[in-house]
Amino acid sequence: MKLPLTPPDLNTLLSNVTGRDIANAIQNRSKILDNHYLHWDQIRRRPPPDGLTTESWWVALKFARNTLYRQLPLLNKTGEPFVLAMPEPVLVHLHHIDQEAGGKIISSASKNIASIEHQQRYLINSFIEEAITSSQLEGASTTRKVAEIMLRQGRKPRDHSERMIFNNYRAMETIRGMQKDQITPERILELHAILTEYTLDDPMDAGRLRHSDDVQVIDNRDGTIIHQPPTYTELPDRLKRLCDFANLDESNSPFIHPVVRAILLHFMIGYDHPFVDGNGRTARALFYWSMARSGYGLMEYISISHFLRKAPAQYVRAYLHTETDDNDTSYFVIHQLEIIRRAIDQFHEYISRIYEQQRNFEKMLSTSPTLRSQLNYRQIALLTHALKHPGETYTIQGHQKIHGVATQTARTDLLGLADMELLIKAISGTRYLFMAPLDIHDRINNLVASSGTPQVFAGK
Repeated sequence: MKLPLTPPDLNTLLSNVTGRDIANAIQNRSKILDNHYLHWDQIRRRPPPDGLTTESWWVALKFARNTLYRQLPLLNKTGEPFVLAMPEPVLVHLHHIDQEAGGKIISSASKNIASIEHQQRYLINSFIEEAITSSQLEGASTTRKVAEIMLRQGRKPRDHSERMIFNNYRAMETIRGMQKDQITPERILELHAILTEYTLDDPMDAGRLRHSDDVQVIDNRDGTIIHQPPTYTELPDRLKRLCDFANLDESNSPFIHPVVRAILLHFMIGYDHPFVDGNGRTARALFYWSMARSGYGLMEYISISHFLRKAPAQYVRAYLHTETDDNDTSYFVIHQLEIIRRAIDQFHEYISRIYEQQRNFEKMLSTSPTLRSQLNYRQIALLTHALKHPGETYTIQGHQKIHGVATQTARTDLLGLADMELLIKAISGTRYLFMAPLDIHDRINNLVASSGTPQVFAGK
């Protein structure tokens, strides 16, 4: 990876920029402060605004940003504080996130999961997505389909990659149970132990801070050293400082917006790299904990790693821009806010699509009151999925986990569908497997036709 160019020394630039250039930059402040929080390495490749040189443009940007900087109680590896600006793009992003992810799930799309039954189902789907993509970001090579089957069916992981994903899923479940608690160094170590169990070269490193400086952040594609973390001797104090920051609330001054605080927790674990491995997964897990603790209920249902995995270079660059430009965490904060916004938008689209599919299926069932009365919401949800995935295999354990019901309830659901010949029952070892038949569309149509008004359902 080509590292971003460090900005030139501001004092040196000032000696080379004329007073007229500075005055011109101040007069054109609205032109230089657009909605893009650009790094020096970016603006040097772009044409400057009219009447400015690249150097005077940068000087003007830095002057404007310096008026917005707030020191954070978080330090870089030389003991200097990180800073944060709150430019307009940050305020706009936070406004939307507060509206769409804060408090109860009330948006026009997510109101469709208001029932406890649907919340459980979508929550499991989200945990599965985040467990898979967060692990894939750090090298897990298992395909999404295989990993999803493992988690849904509740089978044990078979290799290192599956174990990473399995551990990540367990960690997400753990976070949900601790969202009302304050975080401590001990809890972070506990979380790391869950995330890395049976995946490290030295099993003793699970849940333990690294005890050497023999660690670097390297771009696996070309071997470029991206980051040298702080020395290991400082890690206990740095982790304690981070926990103190994480537990702040609105009564503390200066006020840090809860979403920004969650993002900065993510940033600092990545920056400090306190563990020999699993730092990224731990960082993202703490982000979810912080968002949940601050009341952003919708965040349980979305996966940020899904989008980070699509553009890993941008993720890394957000760290590097901060490290090379006066410890300005705004770069990372803005990047993560954009990721959160995209994840929320995708969630609403997904919910609307799934809701429409299920509504169409239930509309078809309404022509057959007899058949409709024989199916509960869990069976309808499974059939809706099966119509899109003929040949898919379902298990009692997976059905139980997705819907949060007792084993006997899950067994009754699936055996009932098998008795109606909407699933094919088989035995593997000591457990039942249920497969969606390839002609499931025809089978449903035949049942509808035999028990009510004929209705052709194409499953599209």
